[in-house]
Amino acid sequence: MVTLKKKPGRDILRLKRSYRSATSRNGRLSPALSSKPDRNGTGIGKEEAAANHSTALPGQRWLPARQLKFRWAETISASDWEIYRTAMKALREADIPFMLGGGFALATFTGRWRDTKDIDFYIHPRDQKRAVSALTKAGFADYYATRAYDRKWIFRTTRSGVIVDIIWSMANQRAQVDDLWFRRASSIVIRGEHMKVLPMEEFMWCKLYIMQRDHCDWTDVFNLLYAVGSRLDWRHLIWRVEEDLSVLKALVIMYAWLCPRAARELPANLWKRLGLQTAAGVKETQKRDHIRLLDSRRWFAALRPDTEKLEV
Repeated sequence: MVTLKKKPGRDILRLKRSYRSATSRNGRLSPALSSKPDRNGTGIGKEEAAANHSTALPGQRWLPARQLKFRWAETISASDWEIYRTAMKALREADIPFMLGGGFALATFTGRWRDTKDIDFYIHPRDQKRAVSALTKAGFADYYATRAYDRKWIFRTTRSGVIVDIIWSMANQRAQVDDLWFRRASSIVIRGEHMKVLPMEEFMWCKLYIMQRDHCDWTDVFNLLYAVGSRLDWRHLIWRVEEDLSVLKALVIMYAWLCPRAARELPANLWKRLGLQTAAGVKETQKRDHIRLLDSRRWFAALRPDTEKLEV
């Protein structure tokens, strides 16, 4: 497999120097995405797949991959994974298709792990009642008794203190999971479990609207853009957001403010579609560290060593 290293942008290098005191001496920017497929056309080498313990199924769409030292799948404890596996088994035995979402999906897209308190399985709305029944029979209890939540879009369960979420809609009811989500999903194998993963564009679409007083998912989206922004199906995403195009536009503007050089690598025609100045007009010089201004935690993958978890 031929892998080309991305030349780090000046904004990223300068920001990284400002964080140097908090990083290990061996810390470095993540390599670029694999630019060419290996011999079997997967776009990921055997060594890389083994290191991540996360691979795609033969004949399925492959997710953009990074060469990493950090084996994110191994950070999941054996006890937690066994509970996740029990939930997957229950859904499969009930013949309910599901897709992996949340922090697990982000790690699959970017190769970087952030601690997450749960695992998210996306299902079709028509399977909602059967999914609830399947998990209940498998010993999962409704989390509502512990902490109330909005049941219009999610069924939150718990077993031995581990949370498993079943999701069929956006929290704001902007959209529900439909058949196209499943048709566009990628297939992977994690610790021997074959499963589908949310399409990157639908993953990003969901995250666009999560901007609450105590929680904002745009940090996930910025990491996604840095890892695979040039490979996203922007035409499809723009079609999905429809009249909410201004939200996507705001996200791209913010991303260009965070790391101008990286933003210039987004597709040239995207800027025109969003009604923005061309990428060539994005200023690369900054008077101060914008990422530090946004959030002081170690959340941005470009500034963290590959062996380090991201903070949320």
